[in-house]
Amino acid sequence: MVKHSISIRGARTNNLRCLDAEIPRHRLIVFAGLSGSGKSSLVFDTIAAEAGYQLNDTFPPFTRNRLPKWTRPDVEHIDGLSPVVVIDQRRIGGNARSTVGTITDAWTYLRLLYSRIGDPPVGESNRFSFNDPAGMCPACSGLGEVVAPALDRFLDLDRSLRQGAILLPGFGDGGYWYSRYADIGSFSPDTPLRDWSQDERDALLHGGEAAARLGRRPPKDYEGVVERFERIYLNTSDNVSERKQETIRRFTRSEVCPECGGERLNERSRTVTVLGRTIGELARLEVAELAGFVRGVGTPSVAPVVAALTARLDAMNAIGLGYLTLDRATTTLSGGESQRVKIVKHLGSGLTEMIYVFDEPTAGLHPTDVESVTRLLGRLRDGGNSVLVVEHDPAVMAVADQVVEIGPGAGADGGRLVFQGTFAELRRAGTHTGRALSRRRSAERVPRTAEGVIRIAEATRNNLRRVTVDVPAGVMTALTGVAGSGKSSLAAELADQHDVTVVDQRPVSTSRRSTPVTYTGIAPAIRRLFARHNGVPAALFSANSEGACPGCRGLGTVYTDLAFMDGQEVVCEACRGRRFVPEVLAHTVGGLSIADVDDLSVDQAMDRLPDEAIAAALRHLSEVGLGYLRLGQSLNTLSGGECQRVKIAKELRDTERPTVYLLDEPTTGLHPGDVGTLLRVLDTLVERGHTVVVIEHDLDVVRHADWLIDLGPGPGRHGGTVLYEGPVAGYSPDAATPTARALAAHRRGDFGTGPVPPRAAAPTGSRRTPVRHAGRR
Repeated sequence: MVKHSISIRGARTNNLRCLDAEIPRHRLIVFAGLSGSGKSSLVFDTIAAEAGYQLNDTFPPFTRNRLPKWTRPDVEHIDGLSPVVVIDQRRIGGNARSTVGTITDAWTYLRLLYSRIGDPPVGESNRFSFNDPAGMCPACSGLGEVVAPALDRFLDLDRSLRQGAILLPGFGDGGYWYSRYADIGSFSPDTPLRDWSQDERDALLHGGEAAARLGRRPPKDYEGVVERFERIYLNTSDNVSERKQETIRRFTRSEVCPECGGERLNERSRTVTVLGRTIGELARLEVAELAGFVRGVGTPSVAPVVAALTARLDAMNAIGLGYLTLDRATTTLSGGESQRVKIVKHLGSGLTEMIYVFDEPTAGLHPTDVESVTRLLGRLRDGGNSVLVVEHDPAVMAVADQVVEIGPGAGADGGRLVFQGTFAELRRAGTHTGRALSRRRSAERVPRTAEGVIRIAEATRNNLRRVTVDVPAGVMTALTGVAGSGKSSLAAELADQHDVTVVDQRPVSTSRRSTPVTYTGIAPAIRRLFARHNGVPAALFSANSEGACPGCRGLGTVYTDLAFMDGQEVVCEACRGRRFVPEVLAHTVGGLSIADVDDLSVDQAMDRLPDEAIAAALRHLSEVGLGYLRLGQSLNTLSGGECQRVKIAKELRDTERPTVYLLDEPTTGLHPGDVGTLLRVLDTLVERGHTVVVIEHDLDVVRHADWLIDLGPGPGRHGGTVLYEGPVAGYSPDAATPTARALAAHRRGDFGTGPVPPRAAAPTGSRRTPVRHAGRR
């Protein structure tokens, strides 16, 4: 029987409250709701997890061990599933060998093209692979960069040798190598190096001819400091200790390979041309320009290669990545760019009846670029697939066949289905999302008075064109522009040229033991509170110290590796997930054990813990909209936007002197109704005398700013120019720039209907009279 919907009964994953739902198949469905409401628990941790688990279960054990692991959700019944493709916001990452070209397979097609019609011919396509010995540059092993000593960090010219002028470990007075320089009679150990001759300093560093010119020549076996450093730290095949790695980081820098000029390939491969261009030259072209070049290759024998490569490049351009180059390292891509690169890999797929799951695909996109994403979502749907999107952007909701809202609140107050219907119906609904969509857009604020300026001078990073711009101090400034226009480059120049506190979206911790209270520094105060009330050492109340359960070492769970079967993580039998030994749990404050405190939300803890200092510190987490987080919740479970707000809360607690705060898209992962909370936090920073600079696409935030700096007009080489700087209200729609047009539409409250006409709903079961299925897995 053909299934017209994904039927879910009794979903209890995370905070879902025995949720029942009928999700139409072959439709574009957007899931909305406050941060922490349960959207991701339903879409990723229930639907996608069960689909992935069931598909993996069809393979033999040996194969399953090599497939992605899925944790089976807590749900009574679910059917109507298909194989799932999850496209999330996790950065692609990879290593130094991974590029936009390799991750999208465009480089594979380009290598094939050059191996077949390149002049002079070189044979196999692996000759153009920088990851293959046949093609890689021998000097840099195909990395395009070499590690070189940072000589300016080696010496302190104001010190003598005896005072530690050589800054490398082991070279100071009493160090292992000190006598090789201070006691050979060639150098004065008590004279500051600034008073030495240039020949003497060159001889110290390099030896060689400079040493031979000295009146007091060093011994024949003399090694300059640089030569010795390279031999000990760089030219070794041994496993490098953490101590050595730290020294290498401190005293080296990456430089473009002098042999290949960063092209990664050996000399023979670098000289082969197609239509007069080398493959290295094509790697540096923007994707949009490269597509035009490839279309000009008319050799019939490679027509299929040209067609496949052109299709891949056109897909990247259509999704707003035309400004990237194939040699761009994947480690430098933002979360939004990474997600769109993943989308490209699926556009040419001939598969149907799939479930595609997206996590905020418009993250990092300028409002004018959102249409390209919604158009591609529509293409996937119209190819016979089900497209499920977790999204806060009203422009994506507007083109959906249905919007499903989970709520009504966050954390324990969420986990319920509160709305399911069209976007028009949602705007009339009384839910959090409905109210946020229907509210009147306020006018731009009257700009606050600046207290001087912070100048960014002659910025040329990446695509910036010798930009000099003044950022007003003591107010809030928004940096805007399309993706790739130069916003992040200008922000990086601000951070390099001035003392700036950067609050980005990188994870705040890689340890599952880290929680909001440990990261923000509140945990010690809570432990001292328990120690004070019970007359025992504070260390007893740390799950990483004396009071930890020995069975699970304070984790609360025990993981068992089952080889070819799925690993099993179970609640610790000794402490039943409470993480502490019974003696510690017997100590209470206000009737709460330390484990009970971990289960409290931030808002609950503010009321329950009898300590004003703790409540004041927790209040900062609540102020940034994270009152629903549990105190003991692992930071590994937080989204990028939640991580960023935890960082902001920490800064609110720690900052005293006036500071310049640089925030990278702080609204990522935020429900429209939560943006106002964020703006109040940013206003608080300004009121305390700080300067706030935000890279942002959310137009509510942009219109709230005191000052606007807009870059563009386009991405990559088409950007890098300041289009406007001044009060937001002064940016006229007549400027005909992407940001000016988007601001004008926002003032009108125009979300647009987009290019994806909603399809008629397929037959579904009644979600008002859900069918209960006996038996729980």
